[in-house]
Amino acid sequence: MNTAAIEVRDLRKSFKDVTVLDGVDLRIEPGTVFALLGSNGAGKTTLVRILSTLLRADAGTAAVDGLDVARDAQGVRAAISLTGQFAAVDGRLSGRENLVLIARLRHLRSPGAAADELLARFSLTEAGSRRADTYSGGMRRRLDIAMSLVGDPRVVFLDEPTTGLDPEARQEVWRTISRLAESGTTVLLTTQYLEEAEQLADRIAILHQGRILVEGTLAELRALLPPAHTEYVVKQPSLEEIFLSLTQKDIVP
Repeated sequence: MNTAAIEVRDLRKSFKDVTVLDGVDLRIEPGTVFALLGSNGAGKTTLVRILSTLLRADAGTAAVDGLDVARDAQGVRAAISLTGQFAAVDGRLSGRENLVLIARLRHLRSPGAAADELLARFSLTEAGSRRADTYSGGMRRRLDIAMSLVGDPRVVFLDEPTTGLDPEARQEVWRTISRLAESGTTVLLTTQYLEEAEQLADRIAILHQGRILVEGTLAELRALLPPAHTEYVVKQPSLEEIFLSLTQKDIVP
């Protein structure tokens, strides 16, 4: 059997008397987008922090890229990247300078070349010389994700990457994540937006009160409900569709 990109067994974590993770099991295959759904307080960020070596579990095991997160934290950090809920972009630097800075921290041989490649990859070349604080929300988030890809990490954690973004910027990020998947990067995406998981994920898990309630493809999750029956209705456009239509932006299918 191929080594899982992420494998979690009976993971547990509490903060004082509050149980946050209560026996979580997950297996995520390489080169897939896996969406972890849950409301605020469900334990999504705590799980990501454990997998990215920022927090120790109380019990259970977790491995990323075949490396135990507790015993080989340094190896795990070299294989992953983490983008949190808020962009880590330095607004005083240009887009290119932000990327060069991360490339130097990663000890790449050609930081400038790496920065230019990522600017092109994320359609930011023309804006590369501008200060990042002049970027739109979607551009800043794309730059943030580009920074997380310096050094070609094999596993990327995106913790609610579209929080606070408007519909246009959110769809920019969706396109970015789709391109990541096409390139073979493994993505663990945490989100509260159900449509985001439907659009992007190969597999979906629902985390509730520290436990995985269900996990599978979208089709498998739909099969858990009673069969659909046919009704003829007039479909009204959603507010998001209206917004994007009026601002002359294409809707991502």
